[in-house]
Amino acid sequence: MSKYDRLGIYLRSVGKDHIAMSFAEIERVLGFKLPKSQEYPAWWSNSTSNNVMTQVWLDAGYRTEQVDVVGRRLVFRRAVNTATGMQEESRMFKPAPNFTPPPQEVTRHPAIGALKGMFTIEPGYDIASSDPEIVAEWEDAIDRKATLYEAGRTKK
Repeated sequence: MSKYDRLGIYLRSVGKDHIAMSFAEIERVLGFKLPKSQEYPAWWSNSTSNNVMTQVWLDAGYRTEQVDVVGRRLVFRRAVNTATGMQEESRMFKPAPNFTPPPQEVTRHPAIGALKGMFTIEPGYDIASSDPEIVAEWEDAIDRKATLYEAGRTKK
């Protein structure tokens, strides 16, 4: 529980589309003085990276606007979803405990089979084999190729 939760409870209980408050009123609701950082407009922005209290008013379904740091006033306005034009209450929504999402169709990833036909394995060759002679041949071929690359004498 955050020390700022009282503000969220208050905003939910008022339930209006906009709530004009002074900083002193917010302090009365909280029961303590706001930090010194309340003097900066950024502290009242709707970015959750600025302070802990921001998440409280966002979770209550409100956003700040008309912040007047000098006059120590602001307005909490109920968040509106721009896509639907409806008030956004999604942060307050909690699905029922017995809710299960509908099953989704299982499909193959589009990359499956993307390399089909790019290389072939000789019939009868055991790709899981770790025969020491075959491994030694591969290592020698790699060493020869590396030597040629280092000398700059290989064809691309």
